[in-house]
Amino acid sequence: MSKVGLIVPTLNAGSLWESWLKAFEQQTRKPDCLLVIDSSSSDDTVVLAYAHGFDVQVIPKSEFNHGGTRQLGVNTLSAVDIIVFLTQDSLLARPDAIEQLLATFADEQVGAAYGRQLPHRNARPIAAHARLFNYPAESQLRSLEDRVRFGIKTVFISNSFAAYRRNALMQVGGFPVDTIMNEDTYVVGKMLIGGWKIAYCTDAIVFHSHNYSFLDEFKRYFDIGVFHTCSSWLQQTFGGASGEGLRFVISEMHYLIKYAPWLIPSAALRTGLKWLGFKLGTLHQGLPPAMRRCFSLHKNYWFRTLS
Repeated sequence: MSKVGLIVPTLNAGSLWESWLKAFEQQTRKPDCLLVIDSSSSDDTVVLAYAHGFDVQVIPKSEFNHGGTRQLGVNTLSAVDIIVFLTQDSLLARPDAIEQLLATFADEQVGAAYGRQLPHRNARPIAAHARLFNYPAESQLRSLEDRVRFGIKTVFISNSFAAYRRNALMQVGGFPVDTIMNEDTYVVGKMLIGGWKIAYCTDAIVFHSHNYSFLDEFKRYFDIGVFHTCSSWLQQTFGGASGEGLRFVISEMHYLIKYAPWLIPSAALRTGLKWLGFKLGTLHQGLPPAMRRCFSLHKNYWFRTLS
């Protein structure tokens, strides 16, 4: 049987953390190695992690990096065959969630897999739709050939609940340490080009969603624009994001007309802010350093990049 490791990046996990740990304790298949990488929390995140059997590695908050921190965990758990990633706000929804995700690796061509995300109970309609759109009810097994059908969505994955075959991950160089976000998308793109397959497992379920503010939507899409500009090979290989964006907007409007029509103006404004943020992100090289930091959700990236 493959040796499995679990890596959870944390920062002040808050009131959900106890529920997270309780859900983890109920899992039918627990990883062999448990690692929390904590960005110097000021609450009891670390104490609770230790109490539930996790090893904890504390790093300065300023040193957190989406790709680099995860690769630090991969390097630390050097003896495992499969590495599972969860975030502190992804609540395991079924006792067999991890077991179901790991089952996809019975296919030796699978290099990475991710589970289904359902909205938290407190998710507002706009946040709920985003989960339902991006995580459909049918499982998928995608290869490079599927880019004709899925376009840029071929490389979709989420490290909020995902797992990687270690040798496949290291074959493509591990997680990049110099991307602003979407380190998982970057790796999956490399894996698909390298001949691996990506599995989406609908029986592996977590509750995970965000009620983003208008400003957060703008900043997040600014960073996405930065990522795609700096990783232009992804869109060159798999296609642009505009078609998928249009499909999302149409789906969102249909959903809101049915369930929350009063939020249609809010959704329209958010769409405009996303578009503006993304466009400015693609043009970030022409912006002053202070403006890049101001527009970005991940400000530490700019201090590293511009220093």
